[in-house]
Amino acid sequence: MNKTLHITNGNSLTEVLDELEIKGDILTWQEMLCEGPTLSHIDSEAFIELRQQFLNEFYNIEVNVEELKRELNKLNTIDDYKEIVLWFEYDLFCHINLLGVITLLHQKAIHLPLYLVCSGRIEGEKNMKALFELTPIQLLKHYDERVKLTEIDKDLAITLWRTYCGKDHNLLKHYITKESSFKYLSNCLKAHLRRFPDSKSGLNILEKNILEIVRDNNIKSKHHLLGYILNYQGFYGYGDLQFERMINKLSIFFDHNNDQLKLNRQGHEALIKIHNVALEVNNNMTYGGLNRLDFQFNKDENKLVKTIINVH
Repeated sequence: MNKTLHITNGNSLTEVLDELEIKGDILTWQEMLCEGPTLSHIDSEAFIELRQQFLNEFYNIEVNVEELKRELNKLNTIDDYKEIVLWFEYDLFCHINLLGVITLLHQKAIHLPLYLVCSGRIEGEKNMKALFELTPIQLLKHYDERVKLTEIDKDLAITLWRTYCGKDHNLLKHYITKESSFKYLSNCLKAHLRRFPDSKSGLNILEKNILEIVRDNNIKSKHHLLGYILNYQGFYGYGDLQFERMINKLSIFFDHNNDQLKLNRQGHEALIKIHNVALEVNNNMTYGGLNRLDFQFNKDENKLVKTIINVH
């Protein structure tokens, strides 16, 4: 009998599903497509090379290409399967990976029924939950209540992926109010646009939050700060590596004295928007088809505007 293919959002969840002995085969997706350059055509050597280069340059990660291809090869024996279940979470990190995976299935002409298991708000819980944080009972309930994706859902994911890989991310705004089976998509699209530097301060929403945490709390070290940020990041779903890089970029704004991080004068000025600090932070991250330094988020117009360099 044909089996179920589960595509998980990483090793932690794969281990949980193995422990629960969920029936079927598992393909573990190990990418972070929310950062770095992407191409709309995922099923290509050019895509793998581009991602390899990015992950090595920005995060010193050596991609195990053999392991990656071994996982993806599971999609080449698709006749073994009757359905695909996608296990992805409520945050931006997971959602952009999810768009990529659905697009990859389309590019490989895989037309099996697609189901989504997505965690987030849990009844009776204050904080949003990642899938691997759920109890076995909660996780199995999520699986029982998995959502079948429609053709409209799939088309939406493919369109959003293409747009993310393109040069006009303001086009994503149109989809913020669109109804779909992706119930956290709207939050993720809004969160994405706020990743660009604010047009007044030059800080994006996460950078602003980090400086406010340093200002308002007794933070003893960068490691202590990292713990805070991981817990108070809303819909981003970033990991340690991403925030460590961000903290290092922002370290011009705080001093480390007597076992405490304190905002320096420059840090206080950045928060009260005395001038635009985007070039000082110099976070030259690429999101899909755009370098974040080329655009800024204008809160008044609620859209991205081109950065004007060296205006006197």
